[in-house]
Amino acid sequence: MTTCLLACSTSRESKEDKIGELPANPFVTHMYTADPSAHVWKDGRLYVYPSHDVNPPRGCDLMDQYHVFSTDDMVNWKDHGEILNSSQVSWGRPEGGFMWAPDCAYKNGKYYFYFPHPSGSNWNDTWQVGVAVSDKPDSGFEPVGYIKEITEHFAMIDPCVFVDTDGTPYFYYGGGGRCMGAKMKDDMIELAEPLRDMEGLTDFHEATWVHKRGEWYYLTYADNHTENGRGANRMHYAMSKSPLGPWDYKGILLLPTGCDTTHGSIVEYKGEWFLFYHNQALSNHGNLRSICVDRLYYNDNGTIKLVKQH
Repeated sequence: MTTCLLACSTSRESKEDKIGELPANPFVTHMYTADPSAHVWKDGRLYVYPSHDVNPPRGCDLMDQYHVFSTDDMVNWKDHGEILNSSQVSWGRPEGGFMWAPDCAYKNGKYYFYFPHPSGSNWNDTWQVGVAVSDKPDSGFEPVGYIKEITEHFAMIDPCVFVDTDGTPYFYYGGGGRCMGAKMKDDMIELAEPLRDMEGLTDFHEATWVHKRGEWYYLTYADNHTENGRGANRMHYAMSKSPLGPWDYKGILLLPTGCDTTHGSIVEYKGEWFLFYHNQALSNHGNLRSICVDRLYYNDNGTIKLVKQH
C-alpha cells in the first residue's frame, strides 16, 4: 500500500520539469521520520530512506521500522510503506527496537539496504550493521545477515555506503567520536580490507555521509555542539581527493535545527544539489523528528556554502 503525501503527479511532463519552489519543511507530515538518506536511482526518481520515530515518544529505543519515500519533482512525495522491521532480523536484539539511521546503495542490479541494529540486549556494546537486499528500491527487501568483518561495536552506528564513479563501493560508519571507513567487496556485504580511522575530522560525533562532486570527495557529519546545556548538533564537512582521506576539515554547513541531533545526506537531482536533514518543528519533541530538504550551493573552489533552512 502506498500513500501520496501531496497531490501525486505521474505525467511525463512533470518528470522533465526543473525543480521549482520546494515544499514547506518538514515535507513528510503524516508520520515522524529522521536521519534521511537520499539517492537518485536508474528510474530517475529520488528516493529517501529515513529512520522512524515512534509516537507517543519514549526514546530512540522504540525506533523499530523503516519506510521509503520517493519523488520525481521534489514536491509530490510517495510513501511506499514499511520495507523492514526489527522482527525480520533473526540475529538481532531479542527486545527489538534500535533500528537507527540507515542507508541504501545500488550495484549488480540489486538494492542493498544497510541498517545499524544491536545483536544483544546490551545494545550499545553490540551494534552490528545489517544488510537487506531487493531487486526493487521501494519494496521486497530481505535480510541477508550483517557485515561480519566489523570488529568495533561500541557506539558504532550510522552506516554510509558510497559507490564511486568507477563502481568501487566504500563503507563508512561511526559514533562516540570515531569515524571509520574501508573499501567493500563487489558483493556489497563484505569488506575488502580492514576498517581505518578517517583522519582530519574536527569534533566528529556521528552521522557520516560521503558524496562526490567533480574531483572532490566530501564527508559530512554531526558534531558535539551544545546550547543552553542541551544538545544542538551542527553539520560539518571535510574534503579529500581520495574516498578514504586523509580529510581536510572545512567547517560548518548546517546550523542547529532545533533538535538535539543532526543527521543528513547530500544528493544531486536534475542538475541541482540538495541537503536532506531533520528538525522537530512538527512535534517540538527531540524524539519525534521530521525530515526536511533545502538547496545546497558550492563556492567556486568546491567548498560548501552555509545552508539556509526554510
